[in-house]
Amino acid sequence: MATSRPLQSFLGGVGLSLPVHALLLLNGNIFGVSGFLHRAVRGSREAIASALGLVLGGMVAGWIEGAGPQPSVSLPFPYLILSGFLVGVGTKMANGCTSGHMIAGISRFSLRSITATATFFSTGVITARLLHGNSLQPVRFLDLSLDRTAKALLAFQAVPFLISALLYIFAPPPPRDSANKSQTTHPALRLVASLATAFQFALALRVSDLTEPIRVVAFLLLPFNEAFDPSLAFLALGALPLAIILYQLARGPEQPRLGGPWSVPTGARVDPRLLIGSALFGIGWGLSGFCLGPGLVNLGRAVSAGSDPLPVLGWLAAVIIGGFVV
Repeated sequence: MATSRPLQSFLGGVGLSLPVHALLLLNGNIFGVSGFLHRAVRGSREAIASALGLVLGGMVAGWIEGAGPQPSVSLPFPYLILSGFLVGVGTKMANGCTSGHMIAGISRFSLRSITATATFFSTGVITARLLHGNSLQPVRFLDLSLDRTAKALLAFQAVPFLISALLYIFAPPPPRDSANKSQTTHPALRLVASLATAFQFALALRVSDLTEPIRVVAFLLLPFNEAFDPSLAFLALGALPLAIILYQLARGPEQPRLGGPWSVPTGARVDPRLLIGSALFGIGWGLSGFCLGPGLVNLGRAVSAGSDPLPVLGWLAAVIIGGFVV
């Protein structure tokens, strides 16, 4: 009998919104994990720092809990690779995944992100129901407690949060004249901000328990199935209201504290590339339950706990290959 932990998922969602907003204020960047990975393999130092922060956060989580990722849904390895490839192609075409579109995008009331989220959820639901509708254990119990690992990870989030707060408070602010922004860009501090916010995001994601892809697949089965797990809904309930409030009321003058451009998309055009990419991402997501954030975090968990990292590495390699195709 499977168990759902709605309180952990809710608190994890709350924790996700904080580093998303911190990266925006400090570096002027959208927290999009697929973008981090696609740019990292092309040599972007800040993207490498963000991807590394997610893996390091996973390593700390694996060290605290003393165990690696749980076995995923029963999926042959070739299908796992296909899932990664579709996620790579889809996120590159749609320019985002669950973090960039569902959390950061919806908090801005972006029409593109709302459309992308609706699309990849739809194709994810269809895929999960076709492939896994009769293969998961029923969820019969909601556990409202916090386990030891969740409590420790909640406490550990204070460290990267404090680093981000100190960067915001003590870094010299950029000038009001946009032509002089480049004179006050702090490359080293921007790398620290990228690393710290991703590290905090990884810890919050592990608190939510949505690093386990089986919970994602179980959510995509919807309440009509006895294996439905509402964890992802509680994560969204924790993340989205706070992310919306922070973006709409606390984004300030739209000048990154550490210099550089305010890199927030302003276009609202919904085009075929967005729709096709989101649909492909949803299919890959529904196949395995993996998206980029949990993938990088689980790589760190596997390395730290000494469990087999090859399935996650294979999936991530397929994502990278898919990103190069388009």
